[in-house]
Amino acid sequence: MPLTNPEVCLHENMQQKNTYFYAIGLSYKKADAEIRGHFSLDDASKVKVLEQAKANGIESLIVTSTCNRTEIFGFAEHPFQLIQLLCDNTKGTVEEFRKVAYIYKSNEAVTHMFRVGSGLDSQILGDFEIISQLKKSAVLSKKYQLLNPFIERLINSVIQASKRIKNETEISSGATSVSYASVHYIMNRFENVADHNILLFGTGKIGRNTCENLVKHTKNEHITLINRTKDKAEAVAGKFNLIVKDYTDLQEEINAADILIVATGAQNPTVDKYLIQSKKDLLILDLSIPKNVNENVLDLDNVSLIHLDDLSLMTDETLEKRKLQIPLAETIIDEVQAEFNKWLNTRKFAPTIKALKHKLLDFKTAELETQRKKISDFNEEQAEVISNNIIQKITNHFAHHLKDETISTTDSLELIQKVFQLEKTNHV
Repeated sequence: MPLTNPEVCLHENMQQKNTYFYAIGLSYKKADAEIRGHFSLDDASKVKVLEQAKANGIESLIVTSTCNRTEIFGFAEHPFQLIQLLCDNTKGTVEEFRKVAYIYKSNEAVTHMFRVGSGLDSQILGDFEIISQLKKSAVLSKKYQLLNPFIERLINSVIQASKRIKNETEISSGATSVSYASVHYIMNRFENVADHNILLFGTGKIGRNTCENLVKHTKNEHITLINRTKDKAEAVAGKFNLIVKDYTDLQEEINAADILIVATGAQNPTVDKYLIQSKKDLLILDLSIPKNVNENVLDLDNVSLIHLDDLSLMTDETLEKRKLQIPLAETIIDEVQAEFNKWLNTRKFAPTIKALKHKLLDFKTAELETQRKKISDFNEEQAEVISNNIIQKITNHFAHHLKDETISTTDSLELIQKVFQLEKTNHV
């Protein structure tokens, strides 16, 4: 059980600024791929969100946008401030957001980030790719001085929980990512997948991971890569000795392919039916958000189209086994979250202890000055050591008292502040 109520701590930590910690966003649970595409944020848009947040006086936030969710975690007086940031920098509207979104506050927001980062809220249970997104988001926010100690500590705690769940449970066994699920689907669809021509269009993160899984599991030597920026495709191909073609060869290569995997990061479709002249069967897997394959390809009788939302519904034989690991994963989250809450409670009284120590040092300075005048052979060094040790023992005693779960920390803080005439401080 948590040592304190994080919502109370959060309120008290931020009460002078009258802000709260929120998680706002939308995910695959209520928003389909088209709607998620409206709220998708590329790297440039994420920077715009941060710049606008800073201009609007928001103290701290992080932004994540993946194929199955877009979220903002941050401090605000009202969640609409964060919602407005998202809508101002995407194609999505506030009306759309209200229909499919979620808003979590304080303790619920903290718990939500733990579940997301630990793969329990992923479209494919046990998919840990989101944790790298959270890390990158934190680094970017820190660059723009929008990462306060609270969110930084929370991110580190979520990373810790994620690592423990990955190492101590089997929740990540089997098809746990979109990239592996797509390869798993191809292998089930084609009896001799190694004999078919595969074209991978787009070599971003999902494209790279898909490529690695294709090479590892299919043993296919007929894999071709195309990317708008050719050197990026060559960097990926070099690891696996694959073929790279120019972007201008896209139509020709699509018509030579049996399987087309599209993992581009474009905001509009990059493949449509007009690129397909071949009459042979073609399987297209669109792993992009927003969708990068125009659904008009289904006008062609020889084309099958699978989107990543479809892949997430196609479970493998290990899914039930992974579901059994959820209680263990939740226990790990509870343990790490309790440690985070303990730290949060400590932050609540740390400024008062610091102020108390400064007050005692002032007492020491004044008293030593008095004794210097009274004592002719005053031992400066010895007096410093003795007085500093006494101050440390006093502050340690108060800190130990405030950590006692059986007492009211708030009442104790108010008493200490009153007795020693300390100014009330903002704790974040």
